[in-house]
Amino acid sequence: MNHPELPLPNDGTPHGEQIRVQHLTARVPESVSRGAFSTGVIVMTGPTEFTLDFVQNIGHPPQVAARVVMPHSVMPQFIQALRTNLDMYVQRFGSPPELPRGTPGQKQPSAQEIYDELKIPDSLLSGAYANGVMIGHTPAEFKLDFLTNLFPHSAVSCRVYLSSPQVPRLLESLQGTFQQFQNRMRQGPPPNSPPPPTSPTEPPPSP
Repeated sequence: MNHPELPLPNDGTPHGEQIRVQHLTARVPESVSRGAFSTGVIVMTGPTEFTLDFVQNIGHPPQVAARVVMPHSVMPQFIQALRTNLDMYVQRFGSPPELPRGTPGQKQPSAQEIYDELKIPDSLLSGAYANGVMIGHTPAEFKLDFLTNLFPHSAVSCRVYLSSPQVPRLLESLQGTFQQFQNRMRQGPPPNSPPPPTSPTEPPPSP
């Protein structure tokens, strides 16, 4: 069950791994084909982009398993694609189990405190650019294929797997982050003020 997010050109190249949805095709480079499994997501807002840090919190220290950089204009389409796939999942398999939440009133750590505890491999510091996404799911997990929809070939720039219970939390975080971004854009920055600092909206879950 794949849901295409942005129109993709039809790539007739006969060689190399590809994913195809109806008439849409995107290459899957070998370097990203295995994907990365994530147990939590941190969503941050920058001046021109959103950054999604997919965290693996299985071992110690926790580490960023994948980083996706997405233009502001693409986020609402990602949210809609994820919501559509989650609705399809619920219709077929029922609602995913709800993850435990933190204690009400518990102080949320700052961005610096979170990243002081995270290991970020050098290869992920710049992240993978994405201006589209295709999403698929099984009863146990969701697959997020982030795309570079660039001429002459669309390609998967990053592939991430999330367990099904993680997806409602991710959708909630994305919607909250984008709402905050819209509110800030409507208010406008004060004259001669620097851009607001980046802040995470979804700290990784505790082990």
